Amino acid sequence: MKKLLLTFLAGITLISCNEDKKKEVTPEENPNLEVHEKIAMVNGFEEFDSIKKIKFTFNVKVNDSIRSERRWNWNVDTDRISLTENDSVMSYTRKDSLADDKKYIDQRFVNDSYWLLFPFQLKWSLADLSEPKKATAPISGDEMQMLTVSYPEDGGYTPGDSYDIYFDDEFMIREWVYKSSDGGREMATTWEDYKDFKGIKIATMHKSKDDSFELFFDDISVE
Repeated sequence: MKKLLLTFLAGITLISCNEDKKKEVTPEENPNLEVHEKIAMVNGFEEFDSIKKIKFTFNVKVNDSIRSERRWNWNVDTDRISLTENDSVMSYTRKDSLADDKKYIDQRFVNDSYWLLFPFQLKWSLADLSEPKKATAPISGDEMQMLTVSYPEDGGYTPGDSYDIYFDDEFMIREWVYKSSDGGREMATTWEDYKDFKGIKIATMHKSKDDSFELFFDDISVE
């Protein structure tokens, strides 16, 4: 479980770009977009440039026990990030060189924001992307499109991990399967309870097939 919750890759940059916000174009209006770009777009990728701050709480529940509860305050403009956990508050700036004492918060922010904004990582990251194909989703059993996202073997906190993502005809992710780089762990979860925050769509709930594992977000605020 620890490895699952520390997913990272070299090259992720979670910062707002300074380009002027472009007119939103739907995937239907631009059929030349690649599949991963369509997934990012329908989830509000082009709206991210206008976002100044994001607050959210990342929660993990296993059976009836809350294993993680981390409250984040992210200033997107400055990349200043604060974490409240177990009544302790710590902060750092991701643009600065990371001292050893800041790696604790950085690892957790990378993981938690990765779950929060994974569709955007398809544009931001250096992952290898497979060609999409029809496949049976592992939890619902529905036929969907499936795309495999594979990360480099070096760099980052847990290199070499991969995901099979299952998405519908609207390019919304509905399920995924995490696969550790050593082949020793797989975990499938849903993507559900999508909510819209200033045009950015966030799946606020992820569950295992037997509901024994839940990863969910609450207290989300986007400015």
